[in-house]
Amino acid sequence: MDDRWLSVDEIAEYLGVAKDTVYTWVTNKAMPGHKVGRFWKFKKEDVDAWVREGGAAASSDDFDDKEPRNA
Repeated sequence: MDDRWLSVDEIAEYLGVAKDTVYTWVTNKAMPGHKVGRFWKFKKEDVDAWVREGGAAASSDDFDDKEPRNA
């Protein structure tokens, strides 16, 4: 059953990131997901395409300006 909807835990594990990162990407970077009741669900193919298009790429806004970047 490869075409099933994935949970936040599953998509975070698949991408190798924390659950908090998934929530941040959904709200701030338009990561493709659908709210089902109070839960977020994801299609792996949609998330793969979003990552390939640069949706998960870091921007300068993602970093705290108080921390030195070349430390």
